[in-house]
Amino acid sequence: MIPIKSENEILLLKESSLLVGKALAEVAKIMKSGVKTITLDKLAEEYIRDNGAVPGFKDYNGFPNTLCISINEQVVHGIPGSRELKDGDVVSIDCGTLMNDFYGDYAYTFAVGEVEENVLQLIKRTKESLYKAIEVAITGKRIGDIGFAVQNYVEGYGYSVVRDLVGHGLGKNLHEKPEVPNYGRRGNGIKLKERMTLAIEPMINLGVKDVVQGRDGWTIRTADNLPSAHFEHNVAIRHNKAEMLSTYEFVEEAIKNNININH
Repeated sequence: MIPIKSENEILLLKESSLLVGKALAEVAKIMKSGVKTITLDKLAEEYIRDNGAVPGFKDYNGFPNTLCISINEQVVHGIPGSRELKDGDVVSIDCGTLMNDFYGDYAYTFAVGEVEENVLQLIKRTKESLYKAIEVAITGKRIGDIGFAVQNYVEGYGYSVVRDLVGHGLGKNLHEKPEVPNYGRRGNGIKLKERMTLAIEPMINLGVKDVVQGRDGWTIRTADNLPSAHFEHNVAIRHNKAEMLSTYEFVEEAIKNNININH
């Protein structure tokens, strides 16, 4: 069964989702060439705990950290450590919080310093594909409509959609039903109902769609080592327009004030 949330539960989900955005804004403030990924991770954990929540990913299925930090050809689930960011890096950061029994789960891809134009375009269009998907995340549409919206948009630019990883329902569990693939056929899959809550998250590759898992058992990277981008929002299904439970407002304000991140 796919959980339908009460209005009060949706409010709690929104609080958790907004906190993720604020935590990533703190990370964006200090992001620059030379900063270690573990430094970003510690800052996010401290901020989340200071605000009455716990990191949603830490110890989830044994994941060791607060943030998934995936750089360049890494798609998702990169483990923070001693690696330093460098000029030209594409940095996808996925973060979760758990507060009042509900999860927030959200991702943003950053460009550090001078990034190649074709990669900047990949980032921009991956983000645009997320909003295309959100446009059709309304009552009466189907899961396939969401996937089709992403796939149709990005494949038009010659990019490929990662098939092995998908979005998901979100609530008291980090991963609930239904799965939300970023590819599909219009009119296929389960019907979307009022007050379902989803994490929609396109993962789009510059090259081939194939991915491989790293030796650490977590990091997923592109098979051809070309860059990947990843964006994620949390939404509640509504009649005419999905309700956004997360926002990029805080992150993008921080980016605007950080001259080390490409705009």
